[in-house]
Amino acid sequence: MKNNFNRFLESTLLKPTMKQEEVELLIREAIEYQFVGVCVPSFWVKKVHSELEQEDIQTVTVIGFPFGFEDTATKVAETREAIKNGADELDLVWSQTAFHSGMNWPKIEIAQIAKICHEEERVLKVIIETAYLDESQIREACLICQDAGADFVKTSTGYAPSGAKVSDIQLMRQTLSSNIGIKASGGIKTLDFALELIQAGADRIGSSNAKALFEAWKDSKS
Repeated sequence: MKNNFNRFLESTLLKPTMKQEEVELLIREAIEYQFVGVCVPSFWVKKVHSELEQEDIQTVTVIGFPFGFEDTATKVAETREAIKNGADELDLVWSQTAFHSGMNWPKIEIAQIAKICHEEERVLKVIIETAYLDESQIREACLICQDAGADFVKTSTGYAPSGAKVSDIQLMRQTLSSNIGIKASGGIKTLDFALELIQAGADRIGSSNAKALFEAWKDSKS
């Protein structure tokens, strides 16, 4: 991380009132700082992909956002459309309602979407919304995602009462195989916190404050 903190950062903008000029600024900043990815709602995927096509920056979008309520057929359709429009990575909100009802459906759903993503050489991240899970549920959720073929497990949507926590990242890293990535997101506003999360095992930091985090990191090195 000595020279590549920017490659941990996904610059994220997922607010309901976002405007085109905000998306364009996000793209310019991502190119300037060479972030690993830009995460936007599916509506903006085609534009972001077009602008970043010549860059080593991933176009990231969300599926079933923010609550994961949609049925699997809807999420599958969202996934296929996002891939068609140029998404490189897809952050799927798993079926929280099915998990908390004790159903096996989340694993079935993730496996279906993982198959689509991998056939198209795309990356699948699954958002388990750790704010609503205790430690044993976080372990169970991680193993479900891993067994179903997820490439990353992600902490949060940013719409829950709390976001990423160092203790949750540590638990996720202890539970998951080393080839499964972890994306920390939700409430990451300071450099110290971002670095703590990386130290705990996060491979990606999703934040709407990516530019400020990187600027703080640069200042800390000067």
